Amino acid sequence: MAAAAALLAAAVALTAVVFPSVAATVCPGCYGLERLRPGVYAEPGLSQPRRRQVIEVVERADERVRDFFGGRKSSPDVLVCLSDECYRRIGGGRERGIAVLNRSVMLSPRGVDPVIASHELTHVELHARLGGAEVPQWFDEGLAVLVSDDPRHLAPAGDRCLVVPRGPLPATLGDWLRAASADPRVYAEAACQVSRMAGAGGGKEALRALVGRLSAGQPFPDVRWGAAPAGGSRA
Repeated sequence: MAAAAALLAAAVALTAVVFPSVAATVCPGCYGLERLRPGVYAEPGLSQPRRRQVIEVVERADERVRDFFGGRKSSPDVLVCLSDECYRRIGGGRERGIAVLNRSVMLSPRGVDPVIASHELTHVELHARLGGAEVPQWFDEGLAVLVSDDPRHLAPAGDRCLVVPRGPLPATLGDWLRAASADPRVYAEAACQVSRMAGAGGGKEALRALVGRLSAGQPFPDVRWGAAPAGGSRA
C-alpha cells in the first residue's frame, strides 16, 4: 500500500511538472487561481472591474456557443490569466487560448475576448456532441472560427470567405499545427469551407445535423474544395 501510494504521488508530481496545463485544469487552486464563480477561475488580486470583465467574456462566449448549437452538452472549466507569468505557470505558451483534453479552456492575457473564448469552447462542445466520432482537424477549426464569428478569418456578411481553400486542408492535428505555423491563412480557408457547407445546407442547423449524424456513426462526407460537400450537409 505504501509503495502504491508513493507511486501515485510520484505520478501526480510528474504530471504537474511535465503537463502543468493538465494538472491546473484538475486543481486550479493548486496553481494559485481563484474561483470567480462555478467553472470560472482567474489569477487572484484582480480588481472588481477586471473580475467583471472576465465573467462577461465567459458569459458572452457561452452565449455564442449555446446559440449556435441550440444549447450546451459540455461544461468545461475556464481558466483565465491576466498576466503572462500566470499563463506560463499553468502551462500556457504563445497561443491566445487553448482547449485542454476537451474538458477545460485556458485563456491567456491576449485571449480574454469573447471571440477567442468561444472558439475554444466550441472545440470542447463539438467533441462532447461527437461522442468519440472523429472529424478532420480543418472542420474542427473552421467550425470554431464560424461559431466565434472571428473577423480575422471571416467576412462580415454574404459569402464569408476571405480566402478560398486552395485544396485539401490538414486532416490531423499534427498536420494542422504545422500548416497553421507556416501560414495562418489556413484558419480562413477552413472557415470558408465550413461556412459554405453551412450555406449549402441551410445554415447552422445543417451543421448541427451533420454533427448528429457523425455521432451516430456516419462517416465524414467527401468534400469538394471551395464548395459544400455534395449532399453532405443537408439536414
